[in-house]
Amino acid sequence: MTSQVSSPAEQADGTVVGEQRKPVGAKAVRRLDRVIIRFAGDSGDGMQLTGDRFTSETASFGNDLSTLPNFPAEIRAPAGTLPGVSSFQLHFADHDILTPGDAPNVLVAMNPAALKANIDDLPRGAEIIVNTDEFTKRAMQKVGYDSSPLEDGSLDGYHLHPVPLTTLTVEALKEFDLTRKEAERSKNMFALGLLSWMYHRPTEGTEKFLKAKFAKKPDIAAANIAAYRAGWNFGETTEDFAVSYEVAPASTAFPPGVYRNISGNLALAYGLIAASHQADLPLFLGSYPITPASDILHELSRHKNFGVRTFQAEDEIAGIGAALGAAFGGSLAVTTTSGPGVALKSETIGLAVSLELPLLVVDIQRGGPSTGLPTKTEQADLLQAMYGRNGEAPVPVVAPRTPADCFDAALEAARIALTYRTPVFLLSDGYLANGSEPWRIPEPDELPDLAVQFTQGPNHTLDDGTEVFWPYKRDPHTLARPWAVPGTPGLEHRIGGIEKQDGTGNISYDPANHDFMVRTRQAKIDGIDVPGLEVDDPDEARTLVLGWGSTYGPITAAVRRLRSAGEAIAQAHLRHLNPFPHDLGAVLERYDKVVIPEMNLGQLATLVRARYLVDAQSYTQVNGMPFKAEQLATVLKEAIDG
Repeated sequence: MTSQVSSPAEQADGTVVGEQRKPVGAKAVRRLDRVIIRFAGDSGDGMQLTGDRFTSETASFGNDLSTLPNFPAEIRAPAGTLPGVSSFQLHFADHDILTPGDAPNVLVAMNPAALKANIDDLPRGAEIIVNTDEFTKRAMQKVGYDSSPLEDGSLDGYHLHPVPLTTLTVEALKEFDLTRKEAERSKNMFALGLLSWMYHRPTEGTEKFLKAKFAKKPDIAAANIAAYRAGWNFGETTEDFAVSYEVAPASTAFPPGVYRNISGNLALAYGLIAASHQADLPLFLGSYPITPASDILHELSRHKNFGVRTFQAEDEIAGIGAALGAAFGGSLAVTTTSGPGVALKSETIGLAVSLELPLLVVDIQRGGPSTGLPTKTEQADLLQAMYGRNGEAPVPVVAPRTPADCFDAALEAARIALTYRTPVFLLSDGYLANGSEPWRIPEPDELPDLAVQFTQGPNHTLDDGTEVFWPYKRDPHTLARPWAVPGTPGLEHRIGGIEKQDGTGNISYDPANHDFMVRTRQAKIDGIDVPGLEVDDPDEARTLVLGWGSTYGPITAAVRRLRSAGEAIAQAHLRHLNPFPHDLGAVLERYDKVVIPEMNLGQLATLVRARYLVDAQSYTQVNGMPFKAEQLATVLKEAIDG
């Protein structure tokens, strides 16, 4: 549906709106530059699937996008309750965006609990689509509604669309041989069809997906497709939706290339496979399932044809033990986990430090302590990654900043592990793991060369001229010890956790040797070659905002808002947290104020203050959710003015 666009007007939230001329007999179409939609319902209502499908079609259309899945930890949370609400937020635009958005423009609420749990996040004037069939007296009382919010005027500040989604879905599927309960399960597809009509999303991909998903149950596939089409047709014919919306592809937001939508965990899995290929080493994953890291195990298990071997162990300790054994055997070894699993793996990580073998420890951080908030995000494992082992056991730490960046971070972690023969922490989190964005698929020649040379023969000559193999004779540049594959003739050597003698690798209790080995292992980590810190400071600001990990999107969005308002502020983001970039101290000295936002109680700020004696201001949040851009913009403005 196309026609001329009138002069656009900018709303208070920055959304550009222009209403098209309405041809006779057709509905009006408004053009927007961005939209934030949130699907919400019970954890059994299929909100994650609905959001994922809408996201996939949006990606295929060419919009830039960012998502925020949010769901309970329980497999089947209590139906109709506030703790049981599952939601999926999608921000898509015709330009470059960085976050899932601060506040939804549209809320699809499948029941009273979904409305109650999300209404406070909506700005006045937002659109609300509610499934009126679920607003029974009992359901409303369960979440504290004394009267129906659909009738008592409490939603007068919003554009309310009451839709009997369940009834319409059952009616659309009456020709199928389904029970009412079975038909009701397709109401999420009806809602998806309606939203797809509202925002001119493609439909072919979703129908193809449903046919593939229910290939063994063609009647169920046909029913879901029928519900999906019925939702589309409802939007087209009902008088309640007088306007549909267009968000043009983000044609200028991306460099040329082939793109796909990708989540952080999927990007990380692909990065590990790419690293294995670039190193010409088999990839071994030793893991125990744990939220939110399990998707990496699931994905890697599908790629045996790429030389990937996955081992689902009986516990966290067995998982990393197998991975360390695989590293000794010459594989690119990985173990995946979350915060509680890191605690269990700590002794074996220390063993890997002592053995000086390459091992990737992937920590998808979540809310803690203990079991904490398994499906919510947090950045509170930084100090555990830095210091959570007995003795002096330094380990490099790398952190991705966006879902797509998890691919590059995996390659970088592998580079460090293989080059310097050390375990490496890769700190992602639940926000990155489950969120998604467009990713440009790199060309093979863009990937780094990670080729490894195994030791093939003796590397040391004794005073009597005898040639021998010394397992701890180090590369003078990297301080890495040789990597000898077991079974190679003449390269037999001891391994174990007791201190080694420098060079020979023999057991040593000598105090001077232990002091030397401890300092050498630390020097190896301190000497890792990492790029200098990139500082974005076009206006010679006096205030610097420093971040790490998944805070990149909200921080950058906040910085953009401030600069558009005429404020001068600098931004830098750390990928390497151990060792820090060599010029970090010099960068910090250039600014009067340094603000460090973190989803913890100030762990990076603690490290920066201790290392560089800088009076960094810490701004923290530990509510299981990512920062909002407006929230950070307010804090940074106060820092600039203070």
